[in-house]
Amino acid sequence: MSSGLYSMNKRDFDITFDPKRVKPYGDTMNDGKVQLSFTLPIQADEKAKEAARLYAMKMGLEEPSVVHMMDLGVGYSYFVVFGNCVHTIDVTDIKVTKVESTVMGMSEVDEYIRKNIGREVVIVGASTGTDAHTVGIDAVMNMKGYAGHYGLERYDMIDAYNLGSQVPNEEFIRKAVELKADVLLVSQTVTQKNVHIQNLTNLIELLEAEGLRDKFIVACGGPRISHELAKELGYDAGFGAGTYAEDVASFAVQEMVNRGMK
Repeated sequence: MSSGLYSMNKRDFDITFDPKRVKPYGDTMNDGKVQLSFTLPIQADEKAKEAARLYAMKMGLEEPSVVHMMDLGVGYSYFVVFGNCVHTIDVTDIKVTKVESTVMGMSEVDEYIRKNIGREVVIVGASTGTDAHTVGIDAVMNMKGYAGHYGLERYDMIDAYNLGSQVPNEEFIRKAVELKADVLLVSQTVTQKNVHIQNLTNLIELLEAEGLRDKFIVACGGPRISHELAKELGYDAGFGAGTYAEDVASFAVQEMVNRGMK
């Protein structure tokens, strides 16, 4: 037998929950329980284990416990630590910069394009620079898509070109001009030493130098990409983890209409 009580959030019954002082939840409300992992450049032994525990304390954890240690070789050790976090967050004061568009399904996007643009929208995407990973750009561009979300190649009113990986920014721009692109999509998976920021910045600088920036809707995506970061770097939108082809397509076509790009 089902009951409305079981469909309600259990948090609704906990009067100790305070949205102005939110802490991690482990076993009970406000216990602050967290699990974290990290690597230290020291040999795996009891001294290293104690170093990991002390480091967790310096990070603000109470009663930290090293529950796992692994020797990574060549003087490196990996740790998993449990502890109680003492810090809280006021979630009522959080403001998030996000993509402002109405997300539509594939058929809705196609119909929107027919009604408001009247021709196929050309979208060119790639993993640019030295980035050799294609998982992200393939998930958005390729016909099969990802996790049941079809890629842009399947849309009737989108002409999608996936240029693959390790595409130099100069080549990416040249191809976009050749194909008369409306939208440029850049995927960045490699982020060591912020190489993704350097590469994304370089693309915008090249577009601006050639007087082409305003001719395209330019968006980027990847595991460490946020809309806020994308805007800071000069992009029209940024799409991080948990976004799919329909998120990108919906924004792109609505932005085209807003700019009068037909």
